[in-house]
Amino acid sequence: MKTHRLLGLLAGLALSSLAWSQTATVGAPDPAQGWQACAQQSQDATARLACYDRWVQQQGQAAPAAVVATATETPASPPDCRSGTHSTLSRYWELEAGSDCGRFNIRGYKPISLSWVHGTSVNTAPSSTATGRTATSEQPYMRNEMRIQLSVRTKVASGLLPMLPEGQRDSLWFGYSQQSYWQLFNTELSRPFRTTDHEPEVMYILPTPLDLPGGWRLRYSGLSLNHQSNGQTLPLSRSWNRAILMAGMEKDDRYTVTARLWKRISDGDGDGTLSSLDDNPGIDDTIGRAEVAGSWQIDPEHTVALTLRHSLRSDANGSWRLEWLSPLDSSSKGLRLHVQFFSGYGDALVDYNRRRSLLSVGLSLVDW
Repeated sequence: MKTHRLLGLLAGLALSSLAWSQTATVGAPDPAQGWQACAQQSQDATARLACYDRWVQQQGQAAPAAVVATATETPASPPDCRSGTHSTLSRYWELEAGSDCGRFNIRGYKPISLSWVHGTSVNTAPSSTATGRTATSEQPYMRNEMRIQLSVRTKVASGLLPMLPEGQRDSLWFGYSQQSYWQLFNTELSRPFRTTDHEPEVMYILPTPLDLPGGWRLRYSGLSLNHQSNGQTLPLSRSWNRAILMAGMEKDDRYTVTARLWKRISDGDGDGTLSSLDDNPGIDDTIGRAEVAGSWQIDPEHTVALTLRHSLRSDANGSWRLEWLSPLDSSSKGLRLHVQFFSGYGDALVDYNRRRSLLSVGLSLVDW
């Protein structure tokens, strides 16, 4: 009797387990069908409700997983090539992979500026020792005028030398600068532009990192082919061509020093010497053959710069330029108040053989 009761109990448990298993299987929603699978269980309200409960739980577990997957797959924003941890000269010439802004982007070169200028003198009749290059009459120019400078550059190629260490970038640039003196206050002459200089330039820049004494670090060296002309016809035409070697170093991202040494290229009669085509004989004896420029960022509000040019001859001609720049406010970015003192030869190409001193005050756009 006890045996029959035990067999009956075991049979009942087996049937109950089978029924529960079938109910759970039927009640579980098919992930491919979702809640529609629960809706099909119309005969058993309890199983249908349990199916909906399990489907809701599955959605709650899937959503965070999807969010995590999406966050993981989203690519990080690329670093800003004009800021970050890279040094001033690295950002300026894009010497490293992290400071590389790509090709054919328009960037600033020399400051873009608008300034009021007062000169100790003004060239009313430009002259030259070359035949037919001296003005035949004087113009009543004023010593107070405006100066406008535009200057841009673009990188046309990079990574030209595959043997450079990983992460370093050599580059080829094209630059163009234009400087005009505008007789804005001269109503007698109907406010003309007194002179405008045009300066296209091709530059190759090579990263040359080297530690120097005193915490300085050499950053780059380069070669430039430079043409400068005032675009005038005779007798006021002035132009010359140069091949320029250059290099730059810096310290603590507050001090930078750049140097340029140039050789004038013949205007060309075919014999390798300067010729009757030369508008301005002896220009390298006056404007100079070398330039050293240094800047000191005293703090975020004040930068001082000094540029020296020298003829590398015993007569020691050339020029010096002292500048102070300060942002207008924290939101002005590259727009600076700019005060400059200049003395020497060549502030304009037409004045290559005339020494004068200038004070200028204005606004300059830099670092863009």
